[in-house]
Order: sequence, then C-alpha cells, then structure tokens
Amino acid sequence: MQSRRSFLLLASLFAVLPAKAKGQAMLIHDVSNQSLTSALGTQWRAVSDQVMGGISDARVELAKVDGLSCLRLSGDVRLENNGGFVQASLDLEPGAGLLDATAFRGIRLTARGNGEKYSLHLRTADTKRPWQSYRTEFVAGSAWQTIDLPFASFKPYRLDAPLDLERLRRLGLVAIGRAFFADLAVAKISLYS
Repeated sequence: MQSRRSFLLLASLFAVLPAKAKGQAMLIHDVSNQSLTSALGTQWRAVSDQVMGGISDARVELAKVDGLSCLRLSGDVRLENNGGFVQASLDLEPGAGLLDATAFRGIRLTARGNGEKYSLHLRTADTKRPWQSYRTEFVAGSAWQTIDLPFASFKPYRLDAPLDLERLRRLGLVAIGRAFFADLAVAKISLYS
C-alpha cells in the first residue's frame, strides 16, 4: 500500500512539471493567437541589411499559405552596399532574458518556401557583436514539411565559444548571402527532445 501511495505521489508530481522537464516539445510559435506575438510572449520583427547601409527589403507578416495560417518572411535580398540579408527575429525570453534549452535536442519547424536555402541563426549571451551567431541551413520546398534542426548542426559564426544551450537569447529565420527573392512561411516552431 505504501509503495502504491508513493507511486501515485510521484505520478501526480510528474504531471505538473513543465514540458521541458518531461522532455516533451516546447512551443515557441504558432499563429493560433493571430498575432506576431510568440507563445513565449515576445514579438517577431523584421530586420534587414538596411541597419548597416544595405538595400535589402524585409517583410514579416501573418499570412495564409495553402490554407495554413503562418508567419511569413519575404523580401528581396540584395548585395549592393555590402548587404545581403533579410530576417525574422524573435527574442526567446521577455526583457532580453535567457532561455535554457538543455532539455531539448533541437528546433523543429513546420515550413514551406520557394525552394531556396534559408538559415536559422541562434544568439546567446556569448554573441556580443551583431554579426556573431550560431547557424544552420535548410531548404524550404514548395510543400509544407517538418524540418528538424538538431543543435549539433549549428556552427559558430565569427566567434569561438561553443553553443551554450543554457543561455539562448534570440533566434532568426534568415535569407542571406546571395541575391534572391525570399519567401519563407512558418506555421510552427518548437524545441523538440
């Protein structure tokens, strides 16, 4: 009888633990709230190389693509004036706080695009300069697909520190490095275990 009570107590405690403690997925964003506010309470914003003199044009908006509500990054990536990127950027904690993602293996996207290569950039407490990040690439085809981006696939860009999953600050969906028209739709983003 004592062991059954202990089991029930442990089971009830486990039932109220946060999802990341259980090793389940943690939602970062979907468009169920019909806004550019993420499930984390932070706002998506458009960023382009115009912050450094470039002329690329970025748009981040809510859209419906093939009947699915989504966040859509679009714009012309232009290389003039040392430019070359458009981005949908999201802080992972309100107030520029840090997110601990050590209970997860990576980031999962439900996405579709125009057959182009895109990047997902992560910033941490170690990324002090605007050009520093941890990056991985993916191709967004013309049909909706689930794309898993394991943390092990992210490579440091212009910094030496390894990716610190205890101190994630921001993620960016990025079209970068070559002249093309970006059109990336994302219906859901989550951390997966």
